[in-house]
Amino acid sequence: MEDNPAGVKVDHGENQVSPCRGRRCLPKALRYVTGDMKEFAHWLKDRPPVLQFIDWVLRGISQVVFVNNPLSGILILVGLLVQNPWLALNGYVGTVVSTLTALLLSQDRSAIAAGLHGYNATLVGILMAVYSEKGDYFWWLLFPVSAMSMTCPLFSSALGSIFGKWDLPVFTLPFNMALSMYLSATGHYNPFFPSKLFQPVSSTPNVTWSDLSALQLLKSLPVGVGQIYACDNPWTGGIFLCAILLSSPLMCLHATIGSLLGIAAGLSLSAPFGDIYFGLWGFNSSLACIAIGGMFMALTWQTHLLALACALFTAYLGVSMANLMAVVGLPSCTWPFCLATLLFLLLTTKNSNIYKMPLSKVTYPEENRIFYLQAKKRLAESPL
Repeated sequence: MEDNPAGVKVDHGENQVSPCRGRRCLPKALRYVTGDMKEFAHWLKDRPPVLQFIDWVLRGISQVVFVNNPLSGILILVGLLVQNPWLALNGYVGTVVSTLTALLLSQDRSAIAAGLHGYNATLVGILMAVYSEKGDYFWWLLFPVSAMSMTCPLFSSALGSIFGKWDLPVFTLPFNMALSMYLSATGHYNPFFPSKLFQPVSSTPNVTWSDLSALQLLKSLPVGVGQIYACDNPWTGGIFLCAILLSSPLMCLHATIGSLLGIAAGLSLSAPFGDIYFGLWGFNSSLACIAIGGMFMALTWQTHLLALACALFTAYLGVSMANLMAVVGLPSCTWPFCLATLLFLLLTTKNSNIYKMPLSKVTYPEENRIFYLQAKKRLAESPL
């Protein structure tokens, strides 16, 4: 639902005071570039279709971290270029192909415009490039990337029709299904498109606590966020955090906390320090913390604590699934995040402060909380 900006009455008398003076005009100016930029999306409706399509693609790139903001999408694309231009290209191609496929399949136009038919393919393109044994700039890889990206709207639509009965999002399940299908079909020994070899842990890791580096742990905080896009560069992770911050400070806070809790979970199980430094313990818990901490549940102290619990649960589930899936030669990807967060969203409680957002009303945490408070006020004023 689109809200029109409120009209402002201006006093034209001689004692008129400018409505925009100093820092008072800053929130109004920022409104057009923060949040979901709905004013910009409304402005684009009368513009050439090419501009609209670029907006949809950029929103798709940012929707991986639940952000519906084209400027955030640009920042994330810059971060991917800092990490590796080849990853950025594959992610962009995947998003474009998936969005075009959704248009050809006549999917809901508002969902396409919000980037909801692009983000899974963003991850498919990036991870197919990461797991390819052929290395960077193996141009033939763009063909399977395009093919697998075309399956994402199919998975999203099918899963959406099922999950819609419980008013649940599909998260990155289409990405997990598409990538698992591709890696299972090709594998390490495929002559055309070989992938990296995944094997279960067969020996006790050598963990020496005196070697633990506080500086490396600090770096692993943004790296954990960067690994959401399979990036291990701390600068890239920092750019991603800035992209999230542009849309929602609350989301940025929970992304950081989730990564931190993932690090804590890894240390509690004496995980190899290299895995922790590489961000492998942070990305699933970061996504889970964002999802519960204000995105799909209205932010209260109760849901904030629930988000912390979900982040820890996701981190421990992540190592469990990594060990299990390595037996069949597959990475765990974001399966742990999807399963853990869906489990928490299915939680039933009589506590009115744990409020699951209607899926059609989900925007970003700050706006979600306003909707929750208004709904709570209407309920209190209701005679029934």
